[in-house]
Parts: sequence; C-alpha cells; structure tokens
Amino acid sequence: MKKKRMVKAWWVTAVMISCLGFFGNAFAISAGSPAPDFDLPGTKGNVKLSNASGSVIYLDFWASWCGPCRQSFPWMNSMQEKYRAQGLQVIGVNLDAKNEDVQKFLSQLPAQFTVAFDSKGTTPGAYGVKGMPTSFLIGRDGKIIEEHSGFRESDRDVLEQKIKSALEAGK
Repeated sequence: MKKKRMVKAWWVTAVMISCLGFFGNAFAISAGSPAPDFDLPGTKGNVKLSNASGSVIYLDFWASWCGPCRQSFPWMNSMQEKYRAQGLQVIGVNLDAKNEDVQKFLSQLPAQFTVAFDSKGTTPGAYGVKGMPTSFLIGRDGKIIEEHSGFRESDRDVLEQKIKSALEAGK
C-alpha cells in the first residue's frame, strides 16, 4: 500500500513539474490588465476572445488528465446556463497535445460552453498560467478582474459570487 502511494505521489509530482516546465516562459498578468486576445480552433469554429467583448468571460485553461478539471466542468456548464442571459460567456481552452484525449474527456463530460484548443500551449504563456486548471474572470471592458488556480468544491460559491458581481458591475 505504501509503495502504491509513493508511485502516485511521484506521478503527481512529475505532472506538476511538467506543467511548470510547459508554462515556464509564462509571465504574470495582473488584475486590471487587458486580457490577451487569441484566435484558436474550437469545437464550433474559431474562437477569438475579442469576439466576446461586451460579455463577462470566465476563461478556463484545462487538460484531460487534470482531476480538478473534471470537477469544474459540471459547475462551468451550470454557470453558463444560469447566467448566459445576463451576458456570461464561459470559454474553456484545452491544452492537450493529443486530440483523442480531448475527445474522450468531452464524450464523458460534454461542455455546454465554448471550447477552444491550444495543443501548442502558446495561449497559457500569454496569461501566465502555471498549473491546471487556471481560470480568469474578465470584465465586459476586456480587463482581467481575477485569476483563480485549481478548483475545489469549496470554490463554487465564491466564484459564482464573483461572476454575479462582474455581471452587475457592467450594467
């Protein structure tokens, strides 16, 4: 049993190190900064962040191998459904290198929000992403309101309150 835990701990450490290496060229982006634009292929055509201007955007960087990402998908689906009419757009940017890994993930946890693909990992560098999932709340003015790393059950209410505040502030 101890050996099994050690192997699991080694694997988690290796994944964390590879993420840090993957995003090693990243720089920090701060609240109040303009959100870097991107133009990426998506499930329903190209996804360009600037096309969503005027909306509050919950931008989430995720990967199929990320456990917390699995937990965040149902929540992001519910936020998109609940706040779409008020101007929320959830955009998930997948960073998997293999398309078949993404498709398997999405067949198990379908996204009811916009999904874009960045298999080369250039977009997370522009945002300073250091791990998965990392999300950014972007105001209607296109500026970063907040960055959030990870996803836990206890994050749900706090994140929803921040989304509601952003939606109300932009009226």
